[in-house]
Amino acid sequence: MYIENSVSMDNEGQNTVHELKTKVHTLMQLHESYKSENVQLREENQKLKKELQQKEDELVGCQQKLSNMELAKALASAESNHDAKIKINRIVREIDRCIALLNK
Repeated sequence: MYIENSVSMDNEGQNTVHELKTKVHTLMQLHESYKSENVQLREENQKLKKELQQKEDELVGCQQKLSNMELAKALASAESNHDAKIKINRIVREIDRCIALLNK
């Protein structure tokens, strides 16, 4: 009877060890898979950040062009001298602010 219990426990121990090995192997595979996915997501994130920066730069350029066109239109129109003066003053203030930042 002692021998039967001993054999039974050995089989149970072997089964437990086998199950544990299987679970550890599965966890290792999941870990590698998630590491790979993480790398891909980080690369995509960097790519999207660069795209966003390019779009923001493009937007700033378009806003500047629009401002220049509005100024040109205001200067071309004789009846809106007041608007032209306001826009010119705004541009001069912006230039002064930029010069002050450069002098710091």
